[in-house]
Amino acid sequence: MKLGITNIATIKPVDWLRLALYSILLFFVYRTSLAYLFAKWQDEDFTYCYIIPFIVLYLIWEKKERLTAVPSLPSWKGLYLLIPGLALFWLGELGGEFTMLFLSLWLVIVSLCWLHLGWRKLALIAFPLVYGLASFVPPNALYLPLTFRLKLISSQIGVKLMQLYGLSAYREGNIIDLGFTQLQVVDACSGLRYVIPLFLMGVLLAYYYRASMWKKIVLVISTVPIAVITNSLRIASVGILYQFMGAAAAEGFFHDFSGWFIFIAGLALLLLEMWGMNRIFREKQNSGVRSQETGERILEADERPQTRQPLPALKQSLAAMVLLLVTLAVAHGVDFREKTPLTRPFSGLPLQIAEWSGTRTVMEQQFLDVLKLSDYATIYYRDPDGREISLYVAFNSSQSKGEATHSPATCLPGSGWDFRESGNASIPGTAGATMQVSRAFMEKSGVRQLVYYWFPQRGRVLTNLYQIKLYNFWDALTRQRTDGALVRIISPVYDNETPADTEARLQVFTKEIVPVLNTFLPR
Repeated sequence: MKLGITNIATIKPVDWLRLALYSILLFFVYRTSLAYLFAKWQDEDFTYCYIIPFIVLYLIWEKKERLTAVPSLPSWKGLYLLIPGLALFWLGELGGEFTMLFLSLWLVIVSLCWLHLGWRKLALIAFPLVYGLASFVPPNALYLPLTFRLKLISSQIGVKLMQLYGLSAYREGNIIDLGFTQLQVVDACSGLRYVIPLFLMGVLLAYYYRASMWKKIVLVISTVPIAVITNSLRIASVGILYQFMGAAAAEGFFHDFSGWFIFIAGLALLLLEMWGMNRIFREKQNSGVRSQETGERILEADERPQTRQPLPALKQSLAAMVLLLVTLAVAHGVDFREKTPLTRPFSGLPLQIAEWSGTRTVMEQQFLDVLKLSDYATIYYRDPDGREISLYVAFNSSQSKGEATHSPATCLPGSGWDFRESGNASIPGTAGATMQVSRAFMEKSGVRQLVYYWFPQRGRVLTNLYQIKLYNFWDALTRQRTDGALVRIISPVYDNETPADTEARLQVFTKEIVPVLNTFLPR
């Protein structure tokens, strides 16, 4: 980040000091967010993030001559982004949402550039700054459902290609049955691991592509089907080669090499697409190129070297640093979350609910390490006819970043369940009152289940994560509480019954279990 300077050779000690102070403040304000981000970068799905900062720096360095020609004019208008950026920080910090914190960090960095460089220089580096958003990992609520959808699409196309080759292939969910073996299309083969990097590569190619805007848009949009199709070819090749190579076709060197190969193939197809568009849709008299060159000449004519250096942006620096210091002091000096315990531990949940008899189970430690729950219970209840209902209830005494409630709408699709007919259901209560819960039929490998879930949060019953984040933010400010629970009940749709029968069973069980749970949850 260049702060009020025109050439790196003329950077004064005060500029370096200002940059160092900003870096230290941003590091401590966003310390936990950065630690989480760097940990996510180690995930194989997000290793592309490592290269994004270097691409951003190169894109800015590439404009060094034009940046030198344009005067740095510090502007108080940078506060237009700094204030909302810090507001997003508090929304993410108190609501327990990393995505909000990432957007906050980006807005604060952009606002500091605006404060010290002025609008004209900010406009010159607008594309690199926007491209820098790719260094932040997408939220799970978006990433996991997309991964599941792309797994289905890739496996469907892959099976069709195998059948065209002559293999007897059959798909059930994400399982491909070849007769002599079964292949599972896991998250790593969803294609999203290649869609995002190829999309980012397409954006870079479009940035340098001297052509009409519609061509650039087509180029970027085409990265998604190209990535999906090439990934489907990869899945098909595994099925075809499995009969000759065995398990080596689906793992080890061949698996890793095929992943790199489809990315290179996708890049080659993008370059071929650019060549084809130039050949088929020729620009009239190269108007697209000429207009850009004319635009650059006009801009360069107005970018005369400044004859007078502006005064250092001391006031802007002081105002920004004070706001960051106050944010840091309040965030780390005030405890917005008191840990609120359960009224009674979930180990006391009865194993007999009306006609249902239960069996308690425990969760594997690897899942507990991720969820970081204060308490939980998993109980499988059966009625006299042997029909099963599973109850899962989890509680967090304080919901902060990394320790917040996880929605089944995010976690279950991420483990392979396809949510269908999602919506809400009304559960009749006492005195004519009703309770709204989220419901969905979900399917995996031919198994159908009906799920109800809701979030008891400090006396409220909520049905989605957006409500949870907003109320966490508000209650942290006004009540110093962010405790909350998740209740999830699931019943299979048995072969000898209709979905309406399953719905009726869950309605009755929910009506019975809610008063019991209310004696355990804090109000």
